[in-house]
Amino acid sequence: MGQDGLDQKEQQIEELGQVTLEEGKGHHKIHLLSIIGEVEGHENASGNSKTTKYDHVLPKLAEIEDDESVEGLLILLNTSGGDVDAGLAIAEMIASLSIPSVSLVLGGSHSIGVPLAVASDYSFIVPTGTMMIHPVRMSGMVIGTSQTYEYFDMIQDRILSFVESHSHISYDHLKALMHNTKMLTKDLGTVLVGEQAVREGLIDEVGGIREALRKLHQMIAK
Repeated sequence: MGQDGLDQKEQQIEELGQVTLEEGKGHHKIHLLSIIGEVEGHENASGNSKTTKYDHVLPKLAEIEDDESVEGLLILLNTSGGDVDAGLAIAEMIASLSIPSVSLVLGGSHSIGVPLAVASDYSFIVPTGTMMIHPVRMSGMVIGTSQTYEYFDMIQDRILSFVESHSHISYDHLKALMHNTKMLTKDLGTVLVGEQAVREGLIDEVGGIREALRKLHQMIAK
């Protein structure tokens, strides 16, 4: 690869957290997507926050689907959560891709990061990686009417249904973890670390980048 190609690749990583791997051991062209920090939706996050912008990710996923040369997608996750609609939109796009996809949870994949982690065909989490499951929240002032609670329930149902259909955990058990009152002293929810996320059926396997890439190459070769 020439210097221009290296500069372009570095710019892609710096601006979008994305790069295409095509000169590796498996000789497969793999697109790398990193979902880092807060998932940003219609409103811009603080200028000091690390964000993943869904209006950047969605067009790129469409481009990947339309590019016959791209053979697989590797998703690296270290996210605190963020906009629910934006996160679910990205998750639905990932789940609908025709190429094999593998996700790897690194530091954490919290809140809306949970459906993002399970949207791939196969998922990994590092031993120290965490997943936080909690009820849907909304920032800002919310009027406490019955319609508000119905809306929250509808959003929560969308998340629970998506995760159930893309992992090995049941709707009811995931809901119980979401509303757990015994773990977080000032909040509802559950934090799962590494192997716990696998035992609960959220994630397929404990592993790191080596295992994730090996699995993706195997899936492409089939």
